[in-house]
Amino acid sequence: MDIGPIVALVVGAIILIFVLSIFFKSFFTIEQAHAGVVQRLGKFLRIAQPGLNFKMPYLDVVVANISLQVQQLDVKVETKTKDNVFVQIPIAIQYKVTPDKIYDAFYKLSDPVKQIESFVYNVILGHVPKLTLDETFDQQSQIAIDVKNSLDASMSEFGYSIVKSLITDLVPDEKVKAAMNDINAAAREREATVSRAETEKLLLVKKAEADAESKRLQGEGIANQRKAIIEGLRDSIAKFTTSVEGATPRDAMSMVLLTQYFDTLKEVAGTNRSNTILMPHTPNALAELMEQFRTTLITGELASKGANGSAAPAPVISPRTT
Repeated sequence: MDIGPIVALVVGAIILIFVLSIFFKSFFTIEQAHAGVVQRLGKFLRIAQPGLNFKMPYLDVVVANISLQVQQLDVKVETKTKDNVFVQIPIAIQYKVTPDKIYDAFYKLSDPVKQIESFVYNVILGHVPKLTLDETFDQQSQIAIDVKNSLDASMSEFGYSIVKSLITDLVPDEKVKAAMNDINAAAREREATVSRAETEKLLLVKKAEADAESKRLQGEGIANQRKAIIEGLRDSIAKFTTSVEGATPRDAMSMVLLTQYFDTLKEVAGTNRSNTILMPHTPNALAELMEQFRTTLITGELASKGANGSAAPAPVISPRTT
């Protein structure tokens, strides 16, 4: 049996497979927002751009496919503040490889993540120990800016650009947090107490002003009432002396006093509870009462004549009930 054709077929198949493998190994692709590092026999050759690329098979090797996207590194730093409070500071570092420094990013740094962490620790430990805990809380944004600027200046020579540096939280010890909460609660309670005291003071002042205004208006009302009573009595006495022949103002005044006296007795009798002191009111007592009123009026009239040298009008007495 002749095996020559078979051998030739096998050799041809091997050659075809070798040629195809060389062909397929000559092409490779790089994804968008990535860059490939191509070496030839262990030496840097070029940077491959996104898309289809060609290389020499078995001579050229794509040793790295570097992402040009923004990446985030979370670092948690524990340090002590100026007032001896230990605090944990979580920091989010957003960074990316600079497109024109891909060579430096790949060949100058062996472990970029660890080295970025080291720079973050260095910056934080250089800032926070100089600040108190309250100052650290107040200056979070400034610390983040300082970390970003320092990292950007340090990492730019290695082909990395720092996009943002964000301090996401400050975590002091639980006892310190509890003490801070107690201080804040006490301060707020003090403010609430002061506010309540100011409110009570305002209410008392307004109430006193209202009472003063009420008493003023009440006094004006009483004065106007008495004025109206005096004017009414004067008109009534004038009409009485004019209408009744031979009547004098003293007679009219006596009748008014008796009328008011009986009205008062009527009101006292009509209520169950009263602190009014009752005077004797028998007919003799009434006569004596009228005599006392008359004597008082005459005495006042004589005194007025002696002082002024002329006759004075008889005073008008308005009885009051108690």
